[in-house]
Amino acid sequence: MTFEQVGLLVPTILLPGTEIDLQRWAVVACDQYTSQPDYWEAVKSFVGDQPSALNLVLPEVYLESDQEQAVVETISVSMKRYLDESILMPGQPGFVLVDRETSHTPSRKGLIVALDLEQYDYRPGAQSLIRATEGTIVDRLPPRVRVRKQASIETPHIMVLIDDPDSTVIEPLFERELQKIYDVELMMDSGRVQGFKVDDQAALQSVANSLAGLADPGTFSRKYGVSDTPVLLYAMGDGNHSLATAKVIWEEFKREASDKQAIMQHPARYALVELVNVHDPGLVFEPIHRLVFNARLEDMKPHMESFYRGQGSSVSLQACADLEEARSKAQQLQAARCHCISYVTAQGYGLMSVADPSHTLEVATLQAFLDHYLKERPKAGIDYIHGDDVVSDLGTKPDNIGFFLEPISKHDLFKTIIFDGALPRKTFSMGEADEKRFYLECRKIVP
Repeated sequence: MTFEQVGLLVPTILLPGTEIDLQRWAVVACDQYTSQPDYWEAVKSFVGDQPSALNLVLPEVYLESDQEQAVVETISVSMKRYLDESILMPGQPGFVLVDRETSHTPSRKGLIVALDLEQYDYRPGAQSLIRATEGTIVDRLPPRVRVRKQASIETPHIMVLIDDPDSTVIEPLFERELQKIYDVELMMDSGRVQGFKVDDQAALQSVANSLAGLADPGTFSRKYGVSDTPVLLYAMGDGNHSLATAKVIWEEFKREASDKQAIMQHPARYALVELVNVHDPGLVFEPIHRLVFNARLEDMKPHMESFYRGQGSSVSLQACADLEEARSKAQQLQAARCHCISYVTAQGYGLMSVADPSHTLEVATLQAFLDHYLKERPKAGIDYIHGDDVVSDLGTKPDNIGFFLEPISKHDLFKTIIFDGALPRKTFSMGEADEKRFYLECRKIVP
């Protein structure tokens, strides 16, 4: 069943059979803990030889390592085995209503659906129904494309946001009598998640009708104060590159298809995602920090001064006793049209201040310089880090620099995307690393 107006497919979802240990099956998003190989080694040890979503994904900690190819080669084999041996079992077509508990929030509500890739465009300036909220790094797609090209099933860590302040889409489903289909205590002290089957016609239609209400052009225009502007219904939250990968594969399928009409019925046209209301009290926007490695701040400083001078700005660095002092000084400078970013090195904490910045967001002010700096220095590199403590730990190691960023307001996200377009990449994170979506549901993407 499809609701084309709102780009929605009612999917046939695959879940592990009742004999499968779901605690070992459910694994956190592959793009987390990328600088912490010990985390993934602990996951591997915990899973052992049990069926697990770990065998269906490529943790990014292994990218460009000597383990990457071996991991990629096992994925399609595991997918075939899990289907052939009925480890994954299909249910009736329907959605899955999700309630996630973490150490940071008692409840974050979501709804597993499939979205139409025909109505998604990740390119800058896109005006599609489904849009990226951050810049897509095209260079990051090839490893994911290699995996999905060989894949017979998908399992998503993708979370897509809707702007539903009146709670009309997801929240009313919790008032219905729904069958619980899983209740899992997640590994590595990551909380708990419950799933409920949404498969009766009335409930499915209710979701589609409520989404159509949000997508009504008149309602959209009044809500955001715009006219003749294409509707934005779905905004990427997490998993932007995974959805972009699905889009790349789908476009290849269309180009290569001999029967252009039949290909439009192919299951790869859709991608499984979790919808989340941006106004859900359990959804918190966290900043994504930057870790630059194989670089020294004293060597970086003159390049920093030259770069910002070229932008009509100026930059200064000052040492601070700790992160708290750096952030306190940043607050004092906020009124002075200054972007302030705290940092840490092996020598201690400090504050980077950019006067008269040319960008709107602090993350853009920093990222523009880092892109420029790293382009000329192939031995240096960058990683995107969740959590102050991880940045402090890694940033104090020799030849590392950790930059701390502050969160943006989630309530302004849709309006910002509508008026300004996609934000700089890795601008925000929906919660801490252990709050990310865990792989549970799957869906066949081959006929």
